Amino acid sequence: MTDQTPTPSAVLTLSCPDRPGIVRAVADFFYVQDCDIVESHQFGDADTAQFHMRVLLRTGESTPGLATLRAQFDEVARAFAMTYELHDTAERPRLLIMVSKFDHCLYDLLYRWKSGQLKADIVGVVSNHRDLEPLAQWHDIPFHHVPVTPQTKPEAEAQVLRLVEELGVDLVVLARYMQILSEDMCQALDGRAINIHHSFLPSFKGANPYRQAHQRGVKLIGATAHYVTSDLDEGPIIEQAVHRVDHQAAVEDLVALGRDLESQTLARAVMWHVQRRVILNGARTIVFN
Repeated sequence: MTDQTPTPSAVLTLSCPDRPGIVRAVADFFYVQDCDIVESHQFGDADTAQFHMRVLLRTGESTPGLATLRAQFDEVARAFAMTYELHDTAERPRLLIMVSKFDHCLYDLLYRWKSGQLKADIVGVVSNHRDLEPLAQWHDIPFHHVPVTPQTKPEAEAQVLRLVEELGVDLVVLARYMQILSEDMCQALDGRAINIHHSFLPSFKGANPYRQAHQRGVKLIGATAHYVTSDLDEGPIIEQAVHRVDHQAAVEDLVALGRDLESQTLARAVMWHVQRRVILNGARTIVFN
């Protein structure tokens, strides 16, 4: 038997100062517009006195188009000092993936994209090396080789930002891109770039972090996915994962487990962002699962 339930048509996310009446105002507005609220999550942050909400909507026969709906919702938004976004759930965000030589996160994202789990359009792969060009070509994804040296870094970043503009990119995914982005580039991609790194930072920096961890007898390994900011590897965290190990684990075991964790953690963060489940809340994130 097939599920005949209509799928949600739109998703609303909003943030505003917390006060009584917000949920009612949102529900009343969409009721009048012949919209059915399929799913609703909200969170009032006592630390910041901010209110955050995500609503899945199913539009009706008399519901106006999204442009009109947004224009009419502006009145509610002004009354509560809201920042909000209202999107068609059929919209597929456009992703640009940046990599260097490590391929595990790229493989994982491409599999989820091909299998339909990642409902987005991957419009390009950028790398400072050519190692993963065949993988991108095999998936019919344009590959852009942008070499980076200390002398050419400003020009290389400018080239990437031109691609972001020309391709209409909504999200840049750093899938083990082993270059530090400049402050200017971080600001240009504020809130729309996600990075992944192992959880040993700041203890084990530089080359061979898993060997360093093994030598110190680390018992937990993990990964962190976060939005990119000019504070290196300290942007708002979207997702983290850990795995317990013991003295029997060799360096190769730690590397294999770490790559699995990095792939899974990055994929979850990207999918939640694509599904508009993540709302920035200062240096933190609200993730409505």
